[in-house]
Amino acid sequence: MQKIVVLNPKGGSGKTTIATNLASYFAVEKLRPTLMDMDAQGSSTHWLSKRTQEQPLISGIAAYERNTGMTRSFATRLPLDTQRLVVDTPAAVEPQKLPDITRNATAVLVPVLPSDIDIHAAAKCISNLLLIAKLRRDDQRIAVIANRVKKQTLIYKSLMKFLENLQIPVIATLRDSQAYIRSAEIGMGIFEMKPNGVREDLEQWLPLVGWLAQRKPLPIEPGTPAITSAPTTAPKTATTSLESLVPPAPPAKPVLAQALAAPPVRPKPAAERSTPQLSPDAVVNALASPASALTPRGSSDTKIERSESLLPSLLRRVFG
Repeated sequence: MQKIVVLNPKGGSGKTTIATNLASYFAVEKLRPTLMDMDAQGSSTHWLSKRTQEQPLISGIAAYERNTGMTRSFATRLPLDTQRLVVDTPAAVEPQKLPDITRNATAVLVPVLPSDIDIHAAAKCISNLLLIAKLRRDDQRIAVIANRVKKQTLIYKSLMKFLENLQIPVIATLRDSQAYIRSAEIGMGIFEMKPNGVREDLEQWLPLVGWLAQRKPLPIEPGTPAITSAPTTAPKTATTSLESLVPPAPPAKPVLAQALAAPPVRPKPAAERSTPQLSPDAVVNALASPASALTPRGSSDTKIERSESLLPSLLRRVFG
């Protein structure tokens, strides 16, 4: 099964028009398409509601709806007979959601309008697809559609030059045609209209549908959720108890038995008693190591060297 995602976070780029006409083409070719609407405006769902029973069947999934009675995976599950899944994405898609939307996608189509603002938005979108969604150019799953263009204008030439520099294939150039508006009003695609009135538009779609026919489907089974999150690895639980790491303490003797077994302690004469005294060097060294603060005077222990760079920072930390 093929999953085709029509994506551009910039609003008004023609995502719904391309998604609905793609679904219409697959329906005419008896490829049993499913159109999933992720846009909160519900434009694709509204287009589906206008279709009649005489028209080729297109299944629909209103993924933007929030049903508290079922999980999102259950609400977005695919019909069992689906052969083509077309995903109409909303505007302002957060970059963090791109991996879930584009996972297992056969193709990601980015429609671009001929304007400076749309060119800048398309560059950002493609950058996020490569860096965040981890789509590789070598896989040839990303393609650009130049939408609503007039070939004789300077902005069209600037758009084509920009697209060539992206090293992303431009698989179709669609003109600004009233046929898309007329067909959308009655829930149809241009492939369902009389060919004489839309012949030029149909010719512009031939490279697009031919490019899609060459894409190798990625593994996604009908009946599974259309949008899935990446599997997460559960944290490992400790299999060793804390008690097993601590050796058992020896059994304690009764207090009276310890007192009788211990030798008597005789107090030392006053002359033999030594009171620890703080030397000036020991006070300074205490800032580097508190263990050096109680060094007896005249002791032969190794002197702890203080760090000149550490001393001011410690003083500022203690005294502000």
